[in-house]
Amino acid sequence: MGTGEAVTVRDTVLTTGTAARARLSARREMLLGLLLFGVYLVVAGLPEEARIGRAREHGEAIYSLERALRLDIELSLNRWLADQGILRVLANYEYAITYIASALALLLWLFLRHPERYRTARNSFILLNLGGLTCFVLYPVMPPRLMPDLGFIDTVYLGGTWGSWGSPLVEHADQLAAVPSLHMAWTMWVGVELARVKAKRWVQVLNIVHILVTLYVIMATANHFLLDAVAAIPFVAIPVYIAERASRPPAPKVEGPDAFFMAVETPAAPQQAGGLIMLDTAAREVGRADLVREIRARLDGLPRFRQRLTGRGRWRRPLWRDHDPVDWEWHVMERRVDGMAGVREAVAELQAERLPLDRPPWRMVVLKGAAPGRTAVVYLMHHVVADGVGIVAQAVHLMEPPPAPVPAPPRRPLRRALATAAGLAQLATAVTRPERLPSSGTPERRYGTMRLPLAEVRDTGRRHGARVTDVVLCAFAGALNRVMGEEEGRPAAVRVAVPLMMRPPGSAMVGNHTTAVMVDLPVGKMAETDRLAVIAKRARVLRSGTRGQAAWFVMWQAGRFLPAPLHRRFARMSYSGRFLQGTVSSLPATAGPLRLAGAPLTAVYPIVPLAPGTAFAIAGLGIDGELCFGLSLDPGLADDADALMAAFGDVLEELRDGPR
Repeated sequence: MGTGEAVTVRDTVLTTGTAARARLSARREMLLGLLLFGVYLVVAGLPEEARIGRAREHGEAIYSLERALRLDIELSLNRWLADQGILRVLANYEYAITYIASALALLLWLFLRHPERYRTARNSFILLNLGGLTCFVLYPVMPPRLMPDLGFIDTVYLGGTWGSWGSPLVEHADQLAAVPSLHMAWTMWVGVELARVKAKRWVQVLNIVHILVTLYVIMATANHFLLDAVAAIPFVAIPVYIAERASRPPAPKVEGPDAFFMAVETPAAPQQAGGLIMLDTAAREVGRADLVREIRARLDGLPRFRQRLTGRGRWRRPLWRDHDPVDWEWHVMERRVDGMAGVREAVAELQAERLPLDRPPWRMVVLKGAAPGRTAVVYLMHHVVADGVGIVAQAVHLMEPPPAPVPAPPRRPLRRALATAAGLAQLATAVTRPERLPSSGTPERRYGTMRLPLAEVRDTGRRHGARVTDVVLCAFAGALNRVMGEEEGRPAAVRVAVPLMMRPPGSAMVGNHTTAVMVDLPVGKMAETDRLAVIAKRARVLRSGTRGQAAWFVMWQAGRFLPAPLHRRFARMSYSGRFLQGTVSSLPATAGPLRLAGAPLTAVYPIVPLAPGTAFAIAGLGIDGELCFGLSLDPGLADDADALMAAFGDVLEELRDGPR
């Protein structure tokens, strides 16, 4: 463990302990203790006359069973101790005091030193005692000391030990409560809790000695049979198990919008997203070990990095469960490539491999040899974890400096409801099917990249009265026109899904909070300025908020109310080549330079999955003043992603230099 990791773990523990201690109340804990004691007094106050006959029968039955099993060692231990004077007195006081003292001391120590563990331990202690009291009522058992006809001697009563039987302090205690032995139960419970908080070894050894001494004393003083002590084991184990399970936060369920991307995934359309991160490693090399160290140090803030999906049958959505240990050899790899062409080939190859969901669904691959002084890192995460904004946020969580918090937008429920109603009406009138673009029907991909100054693209949009998204849509439509001919199956228009974020950037790192609005892009021959004017007009639906809000409402409500099998059918039908031909996405820009493992980022090219049956997905991401594009391409549409990205750049250049 490195220094940074140790500091992070220490700070996490201190923060957790402080928060837990702040939530505890000594007054409330004392009240709980008094309530438990009150329940004991009620049980102890039950008339013995009605129970004594059954208690005698039960005690004799236990003793008979011990004799049949040849476990009846109590009588010889009892007779020997009765003649020992000082040792007998010490045993009497050990029986009366130490089990109470050890349990109360542990509870106090946990309250003060381990408040994060105290509540679970206290709950198991309460359950242990309630279980024991219930057994005392339903199955009273007479202890050996009350059966002198069997030869037992009550050493405690004869000695008048203060604080035990025969003492005025507890003269009204329940004396028909031999099963289970709470003396043994309490001392064993102390041992379990000491082990769970990893107490010092000598403390645990001392408690083991105390358990053995208590076992001897309860039999030698004729207060319990050996089987009474054995019966205490489940009365400790079961409450500890229940309290542990109850204290764990419920495993998060895969929500409807997240399950959407599990449902649409096919062997030909893997649904992992991410980015190609370019690092300046001229001054400092970055390798696999550096990434593992950075991820380990920040693992507490990345829950899905150490969780996997656990299925619950066809009709229920899976849960996220912790997956330990993390298989670092698989999740973080390193390989060599031959230049940037090799980098793009490696990305295309990794895109074609489905991320298995029987382990945490993420992967990072360090690519050496991208260029002199440059190292590439491919970061992939399954879409079930998060949308594009969430995946970017998780990547940024591994970097320096940490992102600034983003204020939540104001809540306007009435405006949102009206926008949803209007959008539903608009969606109902726009359900036409587009022509299909050529595709290979395989997971094989081509990957292309391009980087442009963000200010230049913004200025191009302003010159033509358009938005950056409009410019990107126009550039890709124009690129399709230049690369595809009509004889190659080029349609007159291409319908693209444009994802819209339904939450502010930085508000969450897990979960899908995006919807998509369809825009038809003209791809026929025309001046690029005219194409931009048409697209800017059609793309107004992206900014009205009505269709996006309605689409999000449908996606979210379908995930909430449709049974899992029907939701899967809905997802496969609505997000496929039936209704769209590709995806064009624009991700929020990050402010300022970033560093990963000490190396400055020079670019991050998005990696976006293809919807089933579609032919392309392109996304732009702003990084420190640069707009980085990543294109994922089905080779059935075009075999050369670089040629399509070059045409994309040519259209942007024509728009930049063309007339307003």
